[in-house]
Amino acid sequence: METDHQAAGADQAHRSTERLIRIFGRFVGTGYLVYLVLLVPDIARNSAGMPGWWMWTAVVAVFGSGLTFGAFTFHPSMAVVRVAGSVAALTFPIMALLWWVAWDGITFDRSGSFLASFPGLAALAAATVWRRPIPVFIHMIACVVIVQLTNQAVREPFPRSNVIAEIFFGLMFCTVFVAATLAALRTGRLLDATISSTHGDAARAAAASAREVERERIDALIHDEVMSSMLAVARYGRTPGLALQARSALAHLDDLNTGTVSETLSADETLARLRSAATTVDESIVFTAHEEPATASYPADVVHAVASALAEAMRNSLIHARASSRSVTVELTPITLRATVRDDGIGFDPRAVPSHRLGVAVSIEGRMRQLDGGAAEIESSSSGTTVTLSWKR
Repeated sequence: METDHQAAGADQAHRSTERLIRIFGRFVGTGYLVYLVLLVPDIARNSAGMPGWWMWTAVVAVFGSGLTFGAFTFHPSMAVVRVAGSVAALTFPIMALLWWVAWDGITFDRSGSFLASFPGLAALAAATVWRRPIPVFIHMIACVVIVQLTNQAVREPFPRSNVIAEIFFGLMFCTVFVAATLAALRTGRLLDATISSTHGDAARAAAASAREVERERIDALIHDEVMSSMLAVARYGRTPGLALQARSALAHLDDLNTGTVSETLSADETLARLRSAATTVDESIVFTAHEEPATASYPADVVHAVASALAEAMRNSLIHARASSRSVTVELTPITLRATVRDDGIGFDPRAVPSHRLGVAVSIEGRMRQLDGGAAEIESSSSGTTVTLSWKR
């Protein structure tokens, strides 16, 4: 069960980060589209002084990879999205470097290269899909430095600005957006880690709770039926009633492997189960039943729990109370089930029962407490003990 919960938790992991990556990827793709439209005049001007192979390769590769990244954010696989973003991020500096290979060193343009207009957009693509910030900032610095040096070279005969100032301005401008993207994605990863940790804690708590419930069930079964059968045999020898009790214990032990099937029992079946639980312990018990109406039905797990707690109360009375008489009264209504065990024995102080004694704490009070709507009340004095087991729908 714990493995299933952990698998479910793992399935939810990285969902916040994935959503952010897709959102930023679409923003970057839209940015490439906008810059393509705005830079058409600059691209046409640059094409007059550059070899056609570089110009059209650069336009198709740079803008095509950016637009592809934006489109691939709709792909279900995050691996595909990350690859597309990495291609868009790396295509820009590669084509910027190839400009130096394609440039003839003779043709100049006072307006500079069109690539110098958006180096930060390629850095945003890197920040979106790369997990570590250091490679992202190295990529951003490389893109800004390459395009600013390109501008410095292509403007050679014309009045030029300070290249150092241009580089630092470009770096500061790009850093604002790149840092914001990295911070947002880091927040998404922290959120995913928190959710995953919470799911893991919840799974472990649920598994621990299930183990505790099962442990209490086994403890109660061993105490109620196995140990009590062995003690009764030691005290009274082999009797038909004890043989029946032993067969019941074996059947319930088998249920631990096969599991019990939840079902609904009629009022008559409920009374039969409770009467059987009482007479299995004491065949001479006075059993009284009141039911209204007889058509009511009750969950089988409720009947089983009440019957087991009733039998344990009977055994405690039989072994410890030194009672001359004992009785069981069962009251059934459409919404309630109540079983009362009374004896005229010496009584006891429930608060003085040692913690290692499981009969009252686990087999009676604990068993009824596990039922939704169940309760157990024990009243004892020197004139006798009354144990009331109740369940309300």
